[in-house]
Amino acid sequence: MKATHYRWDDLPKEPLKEDLSRRLISTERMMLAQVFLDEGCIVPLHSHENEQLTYILEGKLRFWLGEDESEVVDVAAGEVLHLPSWLPHKAEALADTLDVDIFCPPRQDWLDGSDAYLRAR
Repeated sequence: MKATHYRWDDLPKEPLKEDLSRRLISTERMMLAQVFLDEGCIVPLHSHENEQLTYILEGKLRFWLGEDESEVVDVAAGEVLHLPSWLPHKAEALADTLDVDIFCPPRQDWLDGSDAYLRAR
């Protein structure tokens, strides 16, 4: 076993659309992502098998939770939202936002580029 040291600034920032980009670190069983959202950016309703922790470092995200989007939660800098597997969720950046997302297991669609829902203009 060997430890790996990462520097975010050394990792490429992947543009997904005009107002959304990310950096990824993925291991065998976990994924860590920096996600950059401009104010007004919408992440469409989706769900995934991956358990998710969203930790807001700067800015604020509004989440709509559930298939009917009936639960609304605002997550601000210094706060964390846990999203269980398969919980439908949508988000909007209420300000320019930097969030750190942790996924278990890693998001295969993010690794292979099949995450079309994020890339839609």
